[in-house]
Amino acid sequence: MGEITERRMMKAAVVDKFKQQLEIKEVPVPSLEYGEVLVKIKACGVCHTDLHAAHGDWPVKPKLPLIPGHEGVGIVKEIGEGVTSIKVGDRVGIPWLYSACGECEYCLTGRETLCPDQLNAGYSVDGGYAEYCKAPANYVVKIPEHLDFAEVSPIFCAGVTTYKALKVAEAKAGDWVAIYGIGGLGHVALQYAKAMGYNVIAVDIMEDKLELAKSLGADLTVNGLEVDPVQEIKEKVGGVQAAISVAVTKKAFEQAYGSVKRGGTLVVVGLPNDELPIPIFDTVLNGVTVKGSIVGTRKDLQESIEFAAQGKVRTNIEVQPLDKINDVFERMANGKINGRVVLTMA
Repeated sequence: MGEITERRMMKAAVVDKFKQQLEIKEVPVPSLEYGEVLVKIKACGVCHTDLHAAHGDWPVKPKLPLIPGHEGVGIVKEIGEGVTSIKVGDRVGIPWLYSACGECEYCLTGRETLCPDQLNAGYSVDGGYAEYCKAPANYVVKIPEHLDFAEVSPIFCAGVTTYKALKVAEAKAGDWVAIYGIGGLGHVALQYAKAMGYNVIAVDIMEDKLELAKSLGADLTVNGLEVDPVQEIKEKVGGVQAAISVAVTKKAFEQAYGSVKRGGTLVVVGLPNDELPIPIFDTVLNGVTVKGSIVGTRKDLQESIEFAAQGKVRTNIEVQPLDKINDVFERMANGKINGRVVLTMA
């Protein structure tokens, strides 16, 4: 308490206007309301969604000014009135699902990520690109003691998002699954898929990312610049039971759809600013399912963290100080990041 009482200002990376560089500046430490906790952020992963937020790319715009970040992890320093599930000193993370209403049909049926009244960290409320971040105690998720903050940080979005996508694909152990895009999300998706017993095909257009995929256990890798992934996958394994597209190009989504065999499923995760044309005749005739999957619930997040706690999933990270966020965004926009960059607040 003393540290915060003496210093009610904190350093944060702030978006003041869309499509401009973030400003590193001193802002007030957030004050707690009923049911909230204050987390001293130790690390926060950088997600492509943060870049979209800073640019105002999507139809639903984030608030301005905005502190981005929805993979913030750290130590609880203060608790507000009414908090009973979390105590000072707990290790927690603040995910994309910052809060939900808890009363609508989606919340009551275990689909809280579809709640129309949800708030999202680093988008509709301030997130983890700061020394401190507040959050509702009921929506933070605890982190096991032995997990490193920087390494576990990406599990709070990249991990839970891809784990949930694999769950809704409803493939079974031994099935072939294709991951399109081996970046921040794709490299953990591959590991979850292997841990869940699938045979995994990694598809990308950059050789360094495919080398990473091989090192993580991919059973087959396909370079989309050298061969047609659809033809390659159909020839090698007869098509996949599920394709998870975390890439951000329209072409990758079209190829992912084309690589699914009869009765299979395409799970759409990445968010390119484009449309996905679905051939109605082929979809009906082949019994193909197309699903959208948006992050995961608190339970999904607990499960995805458990995979990491057991050593079955590890994030490939590069650690950078908060001050370097604009350089990181530039590299991200140019596809120059292999794995995930995690910001530290020191």
